[in-house]
Amino acid sequence: MTKIGIILGSTRPGRNGEAVAKWVLDVASKRTDAEFELVDLLDYNLPHLDEAIPPSMGQYTKPHTLEWAKKIGSLDGFIFVTPEYNHSTSGALKNAIDFLFAEWNNKAAGFVGYGSVGGARAVEHLRLIAGELMLADVRASVHLSLAQDFENYRIFLPKEQHEQALTAVLDQVVAWSKALAPIREGAAG
Repeated sequence: MTKIGIILGSTRPGRNGEAVAKWVLDVASKRTDAEFELVDLLDYNLPHLDEAIPPSMGQYTKPHTLEWAKKIGSLDGFIFVTPEYNHSTSGALKNAIDFLFAEWNNKAAGFVGYGSVGGARAVEHLRLIAGELMLADVRASVHLSLAQDFENYRIFLPKEQHEQALTAVLDQVVAWSKALAPIREGAAG
């Protein structure tokens, strides 16, 4: 079965991303074409990148990197839930991505952004990063406005059109994850 990780890309206290990621998981869990799991960066306690050898060499030495690599390596695709901080993604998510290389390769990625302009700039930055990591980013995305989709900027109230957009993201990520499976298998063999 295709396995898709929903990566919660914020570690900030009181983060809005937790409600968004749980909503993504709730919608995704109704599907039967893949297995979905929440991958919360808080559960991995990754320090600022502390591996001496570049990730593209695949010579991880730290226990936290090995644990993170095992989790990401076990997944076939990703939905990144990202806040927008200063016109980009969160430092915690960028750092977590930068720890690894091969574990991201030849997998699909979709994006759910939230922020003042729906997290659009954070999503666009993640698309640039995805290309370098050989992550196939899908066209569809979800953009949530802090002013319109959160009551008092805190309580997430998803609208029906957002669920439709999320369904398109999920459809594309699952299809692309399956389509890329032979490439992943060839690279592993």
